[in-house]
Amino acid sequence: MTKSNSRESQYPIDPMFLDRWSPRAFTGEIIEEAQLLSLLDAAHWAPSSSNQQPWRFIYALKGSEHWEKFVALLVDANQEWAKNASALIFVVSRSFTGVAGSGEEKPSYTHSFDAGAAWGHLALQARLSGFYAHGMGGIKHDDIMKTFGIPAGYRVEAGVAVGRLADKSVLSERNQAREFPSQRKPLSEVAFNGGFVAN
Repeated sequence: MTKSNSRESQYPIDPMFLDRWSPRAFTGEIIEEAQLLSLLDAAHWAPSSSNQQPWRFIYALKGSEHWEKFVALLVDANQEWAKNASALIFVVSRSFTGVAGSGEEKPSYTHSFDAGAAWGHLALQARLSGFYAHGMGGIKHDDIMKTFGIPAGYRVEAGVAVGRLADKSVLSERNQAREFPSQRKPLSEVAFNGGFVAN
């Protein structure tokens, strides 16, 4: 059994998995590009099918000329708090293998799975580095495709806000009420020995 961060696992896991969570309260302090690249480097060492490495990361640092454009590509509810992050990242995956437009091009079944593994590495490295990372589905997927000229065959997966933790008082009342490390379903509800249970 492992306990940390108001969370408890029934099994002996490293506490870093319990310490990682997705806050919305960020200080807004500037992050050095080298610090962010350290998180992205950890992400790009994630496992991938046939070593295809389908993940791509588009990022902006708070205070840069790109910042407001990135904030505007989040849905309004996420703009409210993510504008105080230190960096914003869009995770994109390449949905095919081989050379685009050639006879070698084939659909990749695992591109999203692999990009998710990379995001997990990023989130854990962020925590180990004194930062927090909050993944977001609430982004303007189509606008991101157009804004960055992302061609067909690539999928915008998610956004990520990175920053240092602030007191929850910087958030709206609605978000203050949600600012705590969430719990998880019992492992028995998601892991099945020898069969599948729809629930």
